[in-house]
Amino acid sequence: MAIETKFNKLGTDEAPGQETRQNAQHVELLLKGGKLAGRVVDFSHGDVDAHEPTPGAFDLFTAGVERGGSQAYTEYRGDLDIRSLVAPRLADFTGAPVDAFDGLIVTPGTQGALFLAIASTVDRGDKVAIVQPDYFANRKLVEFFEGEMIPVQMNYKQASESEAGLDLDQLEEAFKAGARVFLFSNPNNPTGVVYSAREISRIADLAEKYGAIVIVDQLYSRLRYTGTSYTHFRAQAVNPENVITIMGPSKTESLSGYRLGVAFGSSRIIARMEKLQAIVSLRAAGYSQAVLRGWFDEPVGWLEERIRKHQAIRDGLVNVLRGMEGAFVRPSMAGSYLFPQLPDLAVSYSDFVKILRLQAGVIVTPGTEFSPHTANSVRLNFSQDHEAAVAAVERLALLVERYRK
Repeated sequence: MAIETKFNKLGTDEAPGQETRQNAQHVELLLKGGKLAGRVVDFSHGDVDAHEPTPGAFDLFTAGVERGGSQAYTEYRGDLDIRSLVAPRLADFTGAPVDAFDGLIVTPGTQGALFLAIASTVDRGDKVAIVQPDYFANRKLVEFFEGEMIPVQMNYKQASESEAGLDLDQLEEAFKAGARVFLFSNPNNPTGVVYSAREISRIADLAEKYGAIVIVDQLYSRLRYTGTSYTHFRAQAVNPENVITIMGPSKTESLSGYRLGVAFGSSRIIARMEKLQAIVSLRAAGYSQAVLRGWFDEPVGWLEERIRKHQAIRDGLVNVLRGMEGAFVRPSMAGSYLFPQLPDLAVSYSDFVKILRLQAGVIVTPGTEFSPHTANSVRLNFSQDHEAAVAAVERLALLVERYRK
């Protein structure tokens, strides 16, 4: 693949946070009516100022700075003391042992972990089973490393309330067709659905049967709402050398700005990831690594309160969206995302996303970032100020009426 083609496929213009680089001049000719007043809300990202970070996080960061060089220049895979502290917490949470020395790496955010994991498992021509819809970087990274994607549909709109809706027969066909890597997020980003125990068990059976490597992004697996049960993939009967789990403190803990992630599992793949990290970023930011000392060690009741507040925001947005004729929204089971399907509009959905920003101060991520067949959906990251978020979705609803077909 020509280098220019590879980078054109990355297509960042519609990606979260890139809206200021969009060419929206032609959209001005489509505008109807005036602007809607209200506070700008960027649903492409969470509002890191809307919720307090975990108590003591900045003190831990400061302690890392004061420690100096030994914290600034850690092993490429991260400070061993910190890895030794975090590993048993991750093991307790996920239900399987974590080897702090050989089976865990600290990365510059979970995005960094995802890049390293895919780069360490996908070569030119390798077939990769990938969920549609799923996190926007999955597809782009597989394409960048010149792997061949085999899409597996997740019918989240038709699934029961307790299941994600993954087409498990289609997944097996992907493995039969030669896919040796399966990549998925749980909770799913962008829909917020969670895979049931039945789905996870079946994925594990298929992965073991066909000897596939599984990379599972569990970034939001702590932020689970009332009635949601969660099954950790790595605790299933699978070869641990074929599994990589990715997590990190982010929206749940309001620590996104520290850019911390971890990947754990296969010592063979973690070793590859370390070698690559050594020439990409050397290590996760040394001082930031110290913040991991407080991860999974928050005050009693803190996480439950964080979940309660996010669930209240989710419910407020769902109420507005369900009042929109012709729209569909499935309440997220976990995480901080909603993925509503919009009614038919007189403008393209891509243009409507730009109109939202220009006329309502509402920034969303278009559904095409997550799957080519979800152009009529948008992703909302509702880790926001409650009142501002609801008001923003009310403005979205008003513009839907203004531009309805």
